[in-house]
Amino acid sequence: MSATTAPAAVRPAAARPRLVRWLLRLHRPALLAWTALVVLGAALLLWLAGPLTDAAAEGWRQYDACGYAPKCAYDQDAILRYKDWYGYATTALDVLPLVVAAWAGAALTGRELESGTARLAWAQSTAPARWLAVRLAVPAAAVTTGTCLLFWLHHRVWTAGRGRIDTAKSWADFGTFYANGPAVAGLAVAGLAAGVLAGLLLRRTLPALVTGTLATAGVWGLAHALMPHLWPAVTAVGGLDRGVPGTGIVVEEGLVTRSGAHLPLPRCGSSADCDTAYAHAVGQFRTYHPYAHYWPLQLVTTALLLAVAGLLVLGSFLVLRRLAGPKTGESPA
Repeated sequence: MSATTAPAAVRPAAARPRLVRWLLRLHRPALLAWTALVVLGAALLLWLAGPLTDAAAEGWRQYDACGYAPKCAYDQDAILRYKDWYGYATTALDVLPLVVAAWAGAALTGRELESGTARLAWAQSTAPARWLAVRLAVPAAAVTTGTCLLFWLHHRVWTAGRGRIDTAKSWADFGTFYANGPAVAGLAVAGLAAGVLAGLLLRRTLPALVTGTLATAGVWGLAHALMPHLWPAVTAVGGLDRGVPGTGIVVEEGLVTRSGAHLPLPRCGSSADCDTAYAHAVGQFRTYHPYAHYWPLQLVTTALLLAVAGLLVLGSFLVLRRLAGPKTGESPA
């Protein structure tokens, strides 16, 4: 009796599929494409941080040395080449979270639910909650590793050109800010969670792809709108003729009256309207974030995006519980 019952007792554990290995085999093309994308992006950014930046900086040195000479030779091609490739690399890194969301919605959950592969896995001694946890954890590790490497290299590119290239983007530039720090990694994780939730809700490939991408774009827009208010800004005051000192991410700007009150900038329809609007003003003010706030803004924005990702993950498990039944977290007996 013991010889026949012992194998039966261990059969469920032995038959339990190795979910991580199965997931990697099922999505091998996506894993290879992601690896190739990260490697090519890293190579481009290293090229930008080295030879391209040095050539462009030398071109600007030649140009600045020309002064007002009517005819002066400088390496304009190197300057334009750096500008173009910096723009390509920045745009590609900023778009990565949308690509992650599209793939997660279309392939990671949407296609498996549409084709019935997911329910087949659930029927083979795989708890649905465990099935979803693996689909979130493994891609999240790959996405986080890849985007962290790329934003670190992009920040190196920007630092290498700062102060050496006259047309280098400001740290406060929209595309540069997100490509330069961990916020892009947080957005990629939020995009993964949004795509997974869209796939679970819609259970169809194309609608989940579109919905996950649009939801990620919406999260990005919300984070960008809230970002200037997530950290205390500084206020600088200047005269009407001298302007306001300080540059960075502007939160608010306007006029200062004789009583010290701050008024928003008037919208003048004519010069007479402007004269009336500025009659009681004695100066201007600007509330903004200087470069010293770069890392605090990056970190609080990343924390916000990860919090949104956590809510999306929670929503995914709740939707899965409705799809698979109340005992989502239990393995079949």
